[in-house]
Amino acid sequence: MKITSLLLISAFTLANGTLWAGTGHQDSIDRLHMSSDILHSIMEAPDKGIPEEVLSGAKCIVVVPHLVKAAFIVGGQHGRGIASCRTETGWSAPAFISMGGGSAGLQIGVEGVDLVMLVMNDRGFQHLLSSKFELSGDASAAAGPVGRHASAGTDWKLNTEILTYSRSQGVFAGIALNGAVVEQDSDSTRAIYGHDTSFRAILSGKVRAPKSTANFMRTINETGRAGTIAEVSADKR
Repeated sequence: MKITSLLLISAFTLANGTLWAGTGHQDSIDRLHMSSDILHSIMEAPDKGIPEEVLSGAKCIVVVPHLVKAAFIVGGQHGRGIASCRTETGWSAPAFISMGGGSAGLQIGVEGVDLVMLVMNDRGFQHLLSSKFELSGDASAAAGPVGRHASAGTDWKLNTEILTYSRSQGVFAGIALNGAVVEQDSDSTRAIYGHDTSFRAILSGKVRAPKSTANFMRTINETGRAGTIAEVSADKR
């Protein structure tokens, strides 16, 4: 009887592990597709989206589809997303991140928004490579400017390491995320790459993007190229 019970428990555990792996892989693929859709929306709405100068100057782009911002006296947020950084040969393979934590405040409610974070300088890039950091704690973060062009009077290009945006009903707006912790999503990394792969290796361009990420890679390259082309065209006018 005991042997039979142990065999049943082992079979159940193995089946659940296999099911989790399959579900985790599909969840990661779905997140890649949703992130691609958000990046497409950036390019399709330049007047109500992220300024061309900001996008073309970004060293990394982080997308978190449907970030849940929940609050009851103390605010917080949770979500999972994708990060990619510029390298000498183009954009890096996608790195999977998770986000949690938040700031205190007298607020009640639950809101789901799409989040885009742009890493603007080397300090922000190094924080991202560390695999875990806190926004407005370890890394300075600020709500980003919105519109076709960024205002010349803002200091986003000089001082801020990370600019943050939310998208709700197709419209982008700057968003403050004080206290949110960003770290590597190890489960999704294993689900897509088949093994543990370091955040630094992926974002530095040392890891080849798997075939399952091809659609996202096309989109991130189009997004980065569109911002650069737009900035060059503006300079020639």
